[in-house]
Amino acid sequence: MDVFERMTDYDYGEVHLKRDAGAGLRAIVAIHDTRLGPALGGCRFLTYTREEDAIVDALRLARGMTYKAALAGIPHGGGKSVLMRPATPHFDRAALFLAFGRFIEDLGGRYITAEDSGTGLEDMDVIRTATKHVCGVDQRNGGSGDPSPFTALGVRRGIEACAKIRLGRDSLEGIHVAVQGVGHVGYHLCKELFAAGARLSVADVDPLKAERAQREFGATIVSLEQIFEVDCEVLAPCALGSALNDKTIPRIKAGIIAGAANNQLAEPRHGDDLNARGILYAPDYAINAGGLINVALEVEGYDLNKARERTMKIYDTIHEIAERSGKTLTPTYRVADLMVEEKLARLGKPSWRPRS
Repeated sequence: MDVFERMTDYDYGEVHLKRDAGAGLRAIVAIHDTRLGPALGGCRFLTYTREEDAIVDALRLARGMTYKAALAGIPHGGGKSVLMRPATPHFDRAALFLAFGRFIEDLGGRYITAEDSGTGLEDMDVIRTATKHVCGVDQRNGGSGDPSPFTALGVRRGIEACAKIRLGRDSLEGIHVAVQGVGHVGYHLCKELFAAGARLSVADVDPLKAERAQREFGATIVSLEQIFEVDCEVLAPCALGSALNDKTIPRIKAGIIAGAANNQLAEPRHGDDLNARGILYAPDYAINAGGLINVALEVEGYDLNKARERTMKIYDTIHEIAERSGKTLTPTYRVADLMVEEKLARLGKPSWRPRS
């Protein structure tokens, strides 16, 4: 794979690689843009068949964080880290994340990490022993804790905005939402939607998670293949990316797609396909910014009420995107991109540098 060609595709400045044989660390830190401030984005710890896949994942996710932060009004650029999970089933997890913490420290504050798929509070607390450039640590250590409830809150607010625009509804009472993936964020989203009176269908690769949603929220369990064909008002992709693709889009019966997953569109053209079908798509980086809003406040001094207040404003962001899309007949993903690019263009090219 030509890394520089990929960096050009995503308009990149820097990508950092780190290998620590003793700790089993193989890490990629992608820093997409720092015009708004130091790059902030989670740490993904997954199994990758090929190194190329891990690099592309980091590049795509970090670019999404630039757009997410800019649209949410957060003073940070976009970054992301991907740690390739060791092939051996037995490895020293604490040693690996400690080595990763030292790697972050060596970057001098240009990148701040947080939890993501495959990582949790305990990992962030280990990283914290090697660097201060980490968010989402345990509340007992002065952090904000698990960001999943805030991501879910923001998605719920985004769904409410879509329901207002598309259905003329001020409430989610009785609205049927099909949730793909009921892990950390998906579970909390189901909790939010259930409290708002929505009717739920769920699917998850882990049957125990789906059964939990059925038990606690009265959700109907469907298979992973069937979730895209559920006759509902809203489809909420909350698993891994690329859920919206050539195979799934023709099967979708929902008039609204609004979920928590990152990189939901397998390719940008799939946003055009959704628009052509008359489906209102809430751009993922716009609707799922609640977790980022929450952890970003740790940098300036965490305030729970301020985090909730800022997350609630995701309703306004999604409403504006949908309105502009309707008026200009432009797909929502393009509208959101344009809003971010206009903001970044006003800043010019100089990027953030740590104070000496």
